[in-house]
Amino acid sequence: MNIPLSRYWDLLWDHVKTQKAHFIVLTLLLFSSIGLQVFVPQIMRTFIDATTSSDNLSKLMWAALSFMGLAIVQQIIAVGATYVGENVAWNATNSLREELARHCLYLDMRFHNERTPGELIERIDGDIIKMSTFFSQLVIRIVGNLFLLVGILIVLQREDWRISLAFTIYAVVALVALNAVRGIAIPYEKARRQADADLFGFLEERLAGTEDIRSSGAVDFVLSQLYRLQFKILGHWRKASRAHLVVRLVGGVLMATGTAIAFIMGYRLYSTGTITIGTAYLIVHYTNLLGRPIRELTQQAENVQNIGASTERLAELRAIKPQTLDGPGANLAAGPAHVSFDEVSFSYVKDEPVLRDLAFSLAPGHVMGLLGRTGSGKTTLARLLFRLYDPDEGCIRLDGVDVREATLRQLRGRVAIVTQDVQLFQATVRDNLTFFDTTIPDERIHEVIEMLELDEWYVRLPDGLDTELEAGGRGLSAGEGQLLAFARVFLSDPGLVILDEASSRLDPATEERIERAVDKLLHGRTAIIIAHRLGTVHRADSIMILREGRVVEEGDRARLATDPTSRFHHLLQTGLEEVLV
Repeated sequence: MNIPLSRYWDLLWDHVKTQKAHFIVLTLLLFSSIGLQVFVPQIMRTFIDATTSSDNLSKLMWAALSFMGLAIVQQIIAVGATYVGENVAWNATNSLREELARHCLYLDMRFHNERTPGELIERIDGDIIKMSTFFSQLVIRIVGNLFLLVGILIVLQREDWRISLAFTIYAVVALVALNAVRGIAIPYEKARRQADADLFGFLEERLAGTEDIRSSGAVDFVLSQLYRLQFKILGHWRKASRAHLVVRLVGGVLMATGTAIAFIMGYRLYSTGTITIGTAYLIVHYTNLLGRPIRELTQQAENVQNIGASTERLAELRAIKPQTLDGPGANLAAGPAHVSFDEVSFSYVKDEPVLRDLAFSLAPGHVMGLLGRTGSGKTTLARLLFRLYDPDEGCIRLDGVDVREATLRQLRGRVAIVTQDVQLFQATVRDNLTFFDTTIPDERIHEVIEMLELDEWYVRLPDGLDTELEAGGRGLSAGEGQLLAFARVFLSDPGLVILDEASSRLDPATEERIERAVDKLLHGRTAIIIAHRLGTVHRADSIMILREGRVVEEGDRARLATDPTSRFHHLLQTGLEEVLV
C-alpha cells in the first residue's frame, strides 16, 4: 500500500498556502543550512592539508576559527528552520482540525449514528496530531535531506568523477530500496489506528454509563471487552512492528555498504597519489554526511508508514459528503409558522419505513398534540422538520416553502425543540443561552430570565452572565435546566416550537413552574407537543395519533375527547400506556 507524497501535500495544501511568508523564510533557512553543511568540510580539508605541508600557523588558525564560527552559525540556522517548520505545521494542522470538525458537524445524522463520539475525537484529533508531526518532518528532513544529498553528489563530482559516479549509483539504489519498503506497514498501521478509535469509542460509551454498568453487575463483562479490544490493538501493533523492522534492516545494510565504499575508494586514490590526505578525509566525511540523509529518510519512511494510515483515514473522512445539502435560500415568513406534510415517507434502513405517506397541515399559531406508541414515528417527524434527515418521498413545507429550498440556518432559525435532555456546555451562562450568538444584547437575556422566573437562580450566580457553567449542567436542578432550554427558545424567537415532554421527569411544584413557562413560550407561536402523558396535551388545539408511521386519527382535541368512538377518547379513559389499536 504505497501512498504518493502528493496525497499528504494535497491534504494540507489548502491550510498551508495562507502562510507563504513563513514558507519563504523556511526555504531560505533550509538552503542556508544545506549550503553550510556542504561547505564547512572544505575548511576542514584545508586545515588537514595545511598540517602536512609547510604552511604557516596563521593559515591553520584561520581555518580553525572559520570552521568553528560557521559550525555555530549552521546550528543556529538549523534551529531556526526547525522552529519555523514546526510553527507552519502547527498552524496548518490546526486549520485542518477546524475544517474537519466543521465538516463532521455538517454531516447528516446517518453518519453520526454509525460512529461514536470517541471514534470521531480520535480521528479528528489523534490522526491530525500525527499529520502535524509528519508535516514538520517532511519539510525539514525529507525535503532538506534530499537537497543535501544532491549537494554532496555535486561536490564529489568536483573532486573526482569516479567517486561521484560510485556514490550516485549508491544513492539511487538506496532511495529505490527505501521507496520499495516505504509502504509495507501502512495496512497494519491503518488497522491499528482504527482499533484505537474503537477503543476510544468503547471507553466513551462505558464511562458515560458507569452507574448502569455497576448497578447491573456488568463490570467484569466490560473489563473483558476492554481486554479484547486491547488484545486486538496488540495484534496489529506486532504486525506493524515486524514491517518496521524490515525498513530498519534495509537502512542498516545501506549505511554499511556506503561506509565500505568510502574507505576502499579513499584508500586506493590516496595510495596512488591522486588525492591528498585532506581529500581522503573529505570523502569519508561526505560519505558519513551522505549516510545521514539516507538514515533520516529511512526514519521518515517509517514515519510515513505510521502517518500513511492517518492520512488515508483523514482523506476518507473528508471525502464523505452530507446527504442533507444546504438549500439555495428562501424567504420564510415571520411570526407563527405554517407546517404541512405532503405524502411524506421515510426510512432509516431501506425497506423498513418509519413514516408512510404522512400528510397533515398545522395552521399558524395552532398547537398540535402528537401521540403514538414507541416507534410510531413521533421523533422522526421532528427530525425531518429540522432537516436532520430528508424524506425519501413527499414534501415538507414551512410557511409554504419546501424546507429543502431554505438554507439550514434559515430553517433552524424558524424551528426550535425542547426535550427532556438539556445539553449545556462548559461555557458562560451568556454563551449557553445564546448559543454563542454575540448579537443578542444582555438586556434581552435579562428580560427572558425574569419572564421565566429564573431570578432567584440568577442572583446566586457569582459573576452573573459571565458565570461558567459545567459541562452537562452539573450543579443545576432538572427544572433549572429545562427553564434554560426555554430561555434559548425565547432568545431565538422561532415560529415553530416542538416540545418533547419537557416536564415528564419533574416534581409537581417544579412542573407547575415549567407549565407557566410553556404557556408563555407557546403564545403567538405554532407548536407540536410530542406527548408521553395525556396531561401534557390539555393545551393542544388538535390531536394527531400515529401508528406504524401512519396517521390513524387527527382532529380537534375537544371534539375527539367527547367522541366515544375516537381513539383519543379511549386513551383518556384508559391512559396513554394502553396499546393503541
